[in-house]
Amino acid sequence: MVKEGQYIYKVSQLTSSIKIILEDSLSNIWVEGEISNFRNPSSGHFYFTLKDEKSELKCVSFKSDNEKINFEIKDGMHAICKGRVSVYEKQGAYQLYVSKIEPKGVGALQLAFEQLKEKLFKEGLFDDARKRPIPKLPEKIGIITSPTGAAIRDVLNVLKRRFSNVEIIINPVKVQGVGAREEISQAIEDFNKLNNVDVIIVGRGGGSLEDLWAFNEEIVARAVYNSRIPVISAVGHEIDWMITDFVADLRAPTPSAAAELVIPEKRDLAGTLDAIEKRLKAFPANVVKELEQRLDDTERDLVLRFRHYSELKEEGFKLVSEKLAILSPLGILGRGYSITFKLPGRKIIKNILSLRAGDLIETRLSKGNIKSRVEELE
Repeated sequence: MVKEGQYIYKVSQLTSSIKIILEDSLSNIWVEGEISNFRNPSSGHFYFTLKDEKSELKCVSFKSDNEKINFEIKDGMHAICKGRVSVYEKQGAYQLYVSKIEPKGVGALQLAFEQLKEKLFKEGLFDDARKRPIPKLPEKIGIITSPTGAAIRDVLNVLKRRFSNVEIIINPVKVQGVGAREEISQAIEDFNKLNNVDVIIVGRGGGSLEDLWAFNEEIVARAVYNSRIPVISAVGHEIDWMITDFVADLRAPTPSAAAELVIPEKRDLAGTLDAIEKRLKAFPANVVKELEQRLDDTERDLVLRFRHYSELKEEGFKLVSEKLAILSPLGILGRGYSITFKLPGRKIIKNILSLRAGDLIETRLSKGNIKSRVEELE
């Protein structure tokens, strides 16, 4: 039974008191557990549960906080969450209001890198088949980097030493921090809209993973992929690999290396041109000699062909002559036969009925003719 003067809480009052106590004592803590029941509604807030083998803790991360998260949260992920414990007064339930999430066992940036790399690989952004060749001798080179960093000085020095005639257009951008990813991607799009360069170098000098992170952003990767102008990615040092390195048409280990890859050295080109000039000068003489040799070969071939043709024709003529000799009346006469003609007119006599006594006849022998007169017919 309630004693006289005993204070009686309303539910809302007690809930508020618990909320104050929890927030005062658990306002900046880290909690480790496995993420489950993750939800991401249209509001942009994250709702999920952290659990271990014994208990569960409801969590919420508001849009303003989770916009800083650069990796994908999935059920089953082991994570460490920073936040404050408070009470959702409407339901009287306590929960962790998360301000920061880090994956357990691997850094958040490294996880984000691997997740984006896998995503873009599956979409085909890394395919070698779509990569464009870098021009052998570009007339205009576009450079996207910080105008004050050491990288741009190194690139310009190398380009000037290798080929001072090349035209360089610099599009200055932020290469780290807030707004860097937007400026880099926009610079790539601007070069493509203007179409005023033959190749683009995009990059910066070395730094920590956080410093280089703009080149791991999806918006930058897609700008590189969508560029109609060939892109060389030159970020950090040789050991640094960025998402842009996988998407670009060519990866250079450093900005200076990009300058060496993008254009040949002028003196090397001059040497190549000298060699070509010598070959061109020797070319006409070599062509004439080759043509003369071909002419000799053709002449020899024609002589052989004509000789063979003549032999075939001569053999054929002999065969025809022999056949004609066999079929010719003269050939028959040569074997002792004769032909008799009735004169005049020289009509061949085939039957004695065409003759009368006293007719003049001529007999053709193998050698010579005999003229006679018919005395008697039998």
